[in-house]
This record gives sequence, C-alpha cells and structure tokens, in this order.
Amino acid sequence: MKAGERTVRKDPEPPPPGGILWDVAGDVRVLLSLPSALTMQVAHPAVGAGVDQHSVFRTDPWGRGERSVRSVLLWVYGGADAVAEGRRLRRLHKTIQGVDAYGQRYHALTPAYYAWVHATGFPSLRYARRYLDRHPYTPAQERRLYAEWLQVGRVLGIHDRDMPQTPEEFWPYWHRMLAETIEPTAVARELAAYNPGIPPPPYGPRPVRLVLRVLWPLLVPGLARFRRFMTIGLMPPEARRALRLPWTPRQERRLRLVGRVVATIVPLLPERLRYLPYARRARAQRTPARH
Repeated sequence: MKAGERTVRKDPEPPPPGGILWDVAGDVRVLLSLPSALTMQVAHPAVGAGVDQHSVFRTDPWGRGERSVRSVLLWVYGGADAVAEGRRLRRLHKTIQGVDAYGQRYHALTPAYYAWVHATGFPSLRYARRYLDRHPYTPAQERRLYAEWLQVGRVLGIHDRDMPQTPEEFWPYWHRMLAETIEPTAVARELAAYNPGIPPPPYGPRPVRLVLRVLWPLLVPGLARFRRFMTIGLMPPEARRALRLPWTPRQERRLRLVGRVVATIVPLLPERLRYLPYARRARAQRTPARH
C-alpha cells in the first residue's frame, strides 16, 4: 500500500433477495420457532445474566418480542438498513455488562457470547423446518442457508474468525457448546415455563383490545400451554437435553400433528397473510406480485 492510502472497509452484504432466508425469515411460521432460539440463547450463562439483569422481557413481553422480530426482519430484508440495524444493536449492547450467576464478569459484546446468540438461529431454522414444512432442507439447501446466515452474522458485526465458516465446522462447535457451556439458566427455565401471567397484547383497534382484556383470563392458559409446548418441541433434541427440558413420545406425536396442519395450510395462504408486513413489503418490491 502506498503512503497516504487507506483501506476502505465495505459494509457487509445482507442475505440476497431470492435466497433461502428471504423465503423463510418473514414467513409467519418463524413466530413458532423463534421462542426456541431465544431460549437457547439465554441458556448461555453470560447471555442469560445479561438478559436477566438488563432486558424488559418481564415487564414488556409483547413490546420486547415485537422489537426482536422487527430486528430479525431488518437483518434479512433491510438492505442498507440491515447494516444500520447491526450497528444500532452493537451500540445498544456496549453498556450491557455485569456479573453472572458464577461471579464471572461478562460483557454482551464479548465475541464468543455475541456469536452464540447468532449461532442459535441456524439449528433453530433447520430443525423447525422438519415439522413446519412438507419438505425438509436438502444438504445443498442447508449449506446455502448456513452461508446466508453467516452473512447475517457479518451484518451484526461478528468477525468471520468468531463464526464457524461451514456446516462441517459448525456442528462440532455446536455440540461442544452444548456439552461444556450451555445449561438450564434461570432465564432459560423461565422462558420455557408455563406462564399464564402474560398480559393481553396491546395491539389492534380499541374495541378489539377491550374484548381481549375481558376474554384474556379464559384464553391465556391455553396460549401459555401452547407456547411452552412449541418452545420445547421445536428445540433440537440435543439442546433440549442440555437444558433438561421434558419431552415425551406423546408430545412428539402431537407436535408432528400440529406440524402437518401448519405445513399444509400456510403454503396455501396468499402472500399478504403468509408473510409478516415488513417482509411482505420488501418481497413485493423485489419480485412480481404473488396471488
């Protein structure tokens, strides 16, 4: 390099339009698999401590969930906004630090911790596909999905040296983390528990919210049981074992039945119902109208 010249760092490229993530990340079925990924993330002692001490997931569960989904959609469909969102998240996490349950200091941006949060997305998407879609990923599709998920990691500011670069490198890392680091932290147990104390969602027209508030005591027990069932059921079995979460053959049969229903109905829905609004708008701008 000549004197006075500087290397210009290019912004990372988000996943490409037409890629696998553009098909799956904004599909409504992701709402069923996301809780499993979040639970696996906080099963890391440092990540769990950060969420326990700094997150508002207990006091504002609907708002926290909405912001998480919006962020995920930006990573995939946001274009230039994806990179901006990655930078925003890193700024947000700069102040998240403390001491975990073992008395060890943590910082949210420690590469190994931040990379684990990202890493859980790949096995979560892969495993949920077996239940919620009629066609599991082929080996070639899994490789493509992993390559696109690496792009998401770069958008989040994670260096390649901190992420396994191929599926062949990922799985030994995954099993090592489950064997040596991941555990049923207090927050992981809380997210996987039956929790009928969730407040009614604060969305929709006022009459709808009023009706929901009246009916919520009748609705919330069933919704809480279903959320726990899907959170545990769509978690890869090896992660479920690491978190010591119960799962029976009867529950497995029920999950397969639910999965068949979802896998049959959702692909028949029109685009406006199948995709979350931000994803739907991004796809509409990039592809011909779907009916």
